[in-house]
Amino acid sequence: MASPFSGVLQLTDLDDFIGPSQDCIKPMKVDKRSGSGVAKIHIEDDGSYFQVTQDGGTRKLEKAKISLDDCLACSGCVTSAETVLITQQSHEELRKVIDANKTAAPGQQRLVVVSVSPQSRASLAAQFGLNPTDTARKLTAFFKKIGVHYVFDTSFSRNFSLLESQREFVQRFRGQADSQQALPVLASACPGWICYAEKTHGSFLIPYLSTVRSPQQVMGSLVKDFFAQQQHLTPDRIYHVTVMPCYDKKLEASRPDFFSQDYQTRDVDCVVTTGEVFKLLEEEGVSLSELEPAPLDSLCSSVSAQEPSSHRGGGSGGYLEHVFQHAARELFGIHVDEITYRPLRNKDFQEVTLEKEGQIVLHFAAAYGFRNIQNLVQKLKRGRCPYHYVEVMACPAGCLNGGGQLKAPNTPGKELLQRVETLYSMVRTEAPEDAPGIQELYRCWLQGEGSERAGRLLHTSYHAVEKASSSLGIRW
Repeated sequence: MASPFSGVLQLTDLDDFIGPSQDCIKPMKVDKRSGSGVAKIHIEDDGSYFQVTQDGGTRKLEKAKISLDDCLACSGCVTSAETVLITQQSHEELRKVIDANKTAAPGQQRLVVVSVSPQSRASLAAQFGLNPTDTARKLTAFFKKIGVHYVFDTSFSRNFSLLESQREFVQRFRGQADSQQALPVLASACPGWICYAEKTHGSFLIPYLSTVRSPQQVMGSLVKDFFAQQQHLTPDRIYHVTVMPCYDKKLEASRPDFFSQDYQTRDVDCVVTTGEVFKLLEEEGVSLSELEPAPLDSLCSSVSAQEPSSHRGGGSGGYLEHVFQHAARELFGIHVDEITYRPLRNKDFQEVTLEKEGQIVLHFAAAYGFRNIQNLVQKLKRGRCPYHYVEVMACPAGCLNGGGQLKAPNTPGKELLQRVETLYSMVRTEAPEDAPGIQELYRCWLQGEGSERAGRLLHTSYHAVEKASSSLGIRW
């Protein structure tokens, strides 16, 4: 089994590390010089670059240098400035809290809660040859065996993210004449994309970003607010861990926006990747397939979780599909039963349209991977973006292909991804508005849809990151 870190992501005692298999490249504007003709680039065996001109002349080129200020948060590397963060957010930290609970007085123990993403569950199911339901139950059994008290499914919190995204889009579409209600709405569930947007295009992109929290951070609100109240505990008495397919989720959990000054605690205390869960299993000498399954936990006492649930629309959460169908019904009275995607330049850039009386009234797109993200941003800057909503994800193929997912050295990447996608799609799907417990929580916890409390606990804000004078002055 490969390391839980991707092949280009390592922690060392050295300064900023770039994996030799994939140098970090910052896109640059190149000014063409008139009359200079076309030049070719020749790469020597030692990795040095030479420019070869039309007349046969050569000139050695210097490699561009990358500072932390230039980072696009593409998950291709980890800098020394981030190693502290990843040390703070690891399975070792989870183990420390569990070990401390064993020796602490009853009144000093912390309630340990783990929330598992459906993408991580699918990756583990592929690794151990299990179906998703058995994986969820056996994973619950494993965590409780080592000292975790509750294990939840972030598909539950994703119901809120989808519903809030639906409402937000309809509001912006109806109020698009207001300069503060910019279209297209750009999905905000991917922290790699958000980090890139804040750092690279700052004030330009922020008005387009959806304000809805990701499922991870909605789960943070649920656990540290609603669940804490149910358990008669203050938020700092709960240690909340999420299992995610992505390293950038560690950065998301560490944002100041998700920190309670009153209780000095984060909504999500620790993020571990799918690969780190596998490493924890190895360290405990446990094979997931050999464990006896345990009943699934439910956040809502009135709801019994018999099996995991999910949402239609693909492995990144189905934002495009749910928002599109809701908008078609709410804005134009059209019921769309099945969505037809039209691939554009590549399979990671697709669009969907809704026509009424021969006119396109809704134009949505899904843009995965930084190549497509950069093309999307250029369209926006040129005023040539035709879309009303875009589901944006930093990873090619989306969240199921996240950098924190398990890698099988003897299995081709495409074949493994197809297996994970198949397992992910086997889970029972439900519409977020019909999910058990959701409407009850809107009523009794959030004080109604569109309330101030719902806005505070289910939405967030973004911040343009100015270029720091020193590479160590970066702000996340």
